[in-house]
Amino acid sequence: MRTSTLTRIAPTQVALEFSIDDHELAAAEERAFRKLSKDVRLPGFRKGKVPRKIFEQNYGSQAVTSQAVDDVVPQLYARALEEHALSPVQRPTVEVLEEADGRPSRLKATVEVRPEIVLPPYRGVAVARPPASVSESDVDRSLTALAKERGTLLPVDRPAAMGDVATVDFEGKVDGTPFEGGRGENEIVELSEGRFLPEFLSGIVGMRAGASRSVEVHFPPDYRATELAGKTADFRIALKDLKEYELPPLDDEFAKQVSNHQGIAELRADVRRRLEAIATARARQAMGNAIMSQLLAAADFPLPPSLVEAEVSRMSEDLPENAEPEMRESLRSSAESNVKATLLIEEIAKAEKITASPADVALELEVLARRYGQPVGRIRKALGNNVASIVDGIVRNKTLDFLIDNAVGFNEETPRPAS
Repeated sequence: MRTSTLTRIAPTQVALEFSIDDHELAAAEERAFRKLSKDVRLPGFRKGKVPRKIFEQNYGSQAVTSQAVDDVVPQLYARALEEHALSPVQRPTVEVLEEADGRPSRLKATVEVRPEIVLPPYRGVAVARPPASVSESDVDRSLTALAKERGTLLPVDRPAAMGDVATVDFEGKVDGTPFEGGRGENEIVELSEGRFLPEFLSGIVGMRAGASRSVEVHFPPDYRATELAGKTADFRIALKDLKEYELPPLDDEFAKQVSNHQGIAELRADVRRRLEAIATARARQAMGNAIMSQLLAAADFPLPPSLVEAEVSRMSEDLPENAEPEMRESLRSSAESNVKATLLIEEIAKAEKITASPADVALELEVLARRYGQPVGRIRKALGNNVASIVDGIVRNKTLDFLIDNAVGFNEETPRPAS
């Protein structure tokens, strides 16, 4: 038997109406009186022994009723949510609809709720499986990076080449106007791929110390500084100093210096294992992203506006304080995708009964403790109620692992399955 009524105001917003039973409210008022009067002293009565009638004469009956309502409404609201199988995503707004003898008798709670989600097929999703192989040149590059940490920078008198370390002054302009971050003096630039925009690096290659050059640089459409994305800048670069690395030989002695291994062969094998683990993790991440892209496209359900706004606010934290409202609004599409993905993963986890065990939480706390060099107990205390976010993260990762493990991967060796 239902004790509440439901009215759907919007796809993810409902109004719940429910009554407060006289007997239930009376019992709550008695509990409220005992709670409020336990420390009260009045002439002629011991502490906490003031009769209710005398208490209400001095403090008013409304104080008792208000406390009783505050205690009983959350219980009635929770009961209404359970009756209609609703999951709220925010605190409700509660208003009194009817009163009897100055006491609320019927109330309405308006709240945003999780949408009803019909899951698309999520087992056996066909996705490309990126190669996770590691080449000898990959291992060589990692060993060279280790050697650079123990190498020596020596001045050179020749044209700059990739791998060198240059000291430069530069100033960039877009349409003749300087821009933030576009100017530097005595900046150290390592001429290696991935460190700077390719055109900026290639502009330095071939220069000698003391020379200057103008270079045209095109910022990619997805450049992290959105105000520069897709634009072209003219840089004036002056090369002030040029050095090259003198590296130690990659031999057994080097292996002993940089690791616990006794020889370069052991170090090389260890570096390969680490690179393979990274490559496997990246491949799985790419598969997970591809699976979620397919599921997001296949699923159609409304999103609670409050969750989207909260995600926009979270993403806006990295924007400068003087950012235009348009920049914040540009994040809305990504925020909607993030919220939709979260709701989908939570629904799949629910369907597959994927949870975070105490052992899972303990392991994650140990990882955090090692990362920050603190005892597990201190990490747990610092997190407080935020341990719930760790649980959410564990469930999310386990669900993504489930989707990846149950996907149908294909690559050059394994053809894509027929639709």
